[in-house]
Amino acid sequence: MNTLPPRDPFHVQDNTLYCEGCSIATIARAVGTPAYVYSRQALIGRFRSLANAFASIDHLICYSVKANSNLSIIRTLAQQGAGVDIVSGGELYRALTAGVDPQKIVFSGVGKTAEEIDYALRSNILSINVESIPELIRINEVSKHLGVRARVSLRLNPDVSAKTHHEYTQTGKKEDKFGLPISQAMHYYRELRTYSNLDIFGINAHIGSQIIDVTPYLATLDKLRPLIVDLRADGMSLKALDLGGGMGIRYHDEQPFSADDFATNIISKVRDLQLRLLLEPGRFIVGNAGVLISKVLFIKTTTTKTFVIVDAAMNDLIRPALYNAYHRIDAVTSTDRRMTADVVGPVCESGDFFAKKREIPEVRQEDLIAIYSAGAYGFAMASNYNSRPRPVEVLVDGDRYSMIRKRETYDDLIRGESESLVRDTH
Repeated sequence: MNTLPPRDPFHVQDNTLYCEGCSIATIARAVGTPAYVYSRQALIGRFRSLANAFASIDHLICYSVKANSNLSIIRTLAQQGAGVDIVSGGELYRALTAGVDPQKIVFSGVGKTAEEIDYALRSNILSINVESIPELIRINEVSKHLGVRARVSLRLNPDVSAKTHHEYTQTGKKEDKFGLPISQAMHYYRELRTYSNLDIFGINAHIGSQIIDVTPYLATLDKLRPLIVDLRADGMSLKALDLGGGMGIRYHDEQPFSADDFATNIISKVRDLQLRLLLEPGRFIVGNAGVLISKVLFIKTTTTKTFVIVDAAMNDLIRPALYNAYHRIDAVTSTDRRMTADVVGPVCESGDFFAKKREIPEVRQEDLIAIYSAGAYGFAMASNYNSRPRPVEVLVDGDRYSMIRKRETYDDLIRGESESLVRDTH
């Protein structure tokens, strides 16, 4: 029987870091480093906080698979009643393999292929979020070929700033590649109504990622509400309002909204619309449910600074290099001593860092460090750059843990590669 873990799944006990009831040091000795370690308690707790906050209205929480696509993560959330938001055929395959109900799957993304659309329609997913007229035409063609009707929502670009930390995480401004201009929405919906194999499911907007202020969502709803009234007046039947995801978490000193605060504000704007509300959170659920564990390889001191060189690298967690993102770093074994250093990896890039000129607990060669808030867009964005095998993934449940993805081997790195030549017959 599992022991009951403390309220904070990542906590210090007996001078060492624990995840729920398991010692991180013990896990690292067993599976090696680098290693992603996730808390099942944290995953379920964050999902339930959002589900309970919206319990008073008809809603569906579709976990954004791109944040962390491990089958065990998806399965854990599906068992709690979650649907999923996917952006590729591969994510659809993962979701179905993990046991997600197809009628709880929505398909987003600006560049769906005919093969992916065919796969989604054959799987009878809930809805496809459409981002362009050419995509609308393609979905209609594939639907006609299959002899089915496709449920679609138009993703509208509301030209709202999400006030995110980095420009790359903005998706709702008119200059972004995402969605159709809201100013022409009535025209697009009228055109949608003319396609023989398409059914209008709803309306969709997604304005960015790592949003910590509810105001941009409310501004988006202020633009969507009158449009919904106009669409209904024009005879169109809408079933759902998909507000996307992007809800932020605390990485450093941010003060993001809670699930209850978010729900209170959103429900006040949507209750009277009598539409099913869809949400697509990813980071909000999984971001702070995971840490990346790494071992110190060397301490290198120069005339200008100290470098803590660890065995994790930018190909394991690219967010600092890509977004200049902050991730808290602590020693796995507690100490009161401090040092100022750059925490860097072994990859041959100056962008291979986790922190620069950061005050951290003093560490020595062979010590373990924990890089926090690594559950979202950590392993999911990992690569084999420098021919480095990707890390192991571990899921903790109380005082037990399981390896939910084996560490890649050198054989894995070259699997699928070939020198076979094919003659061009043209």
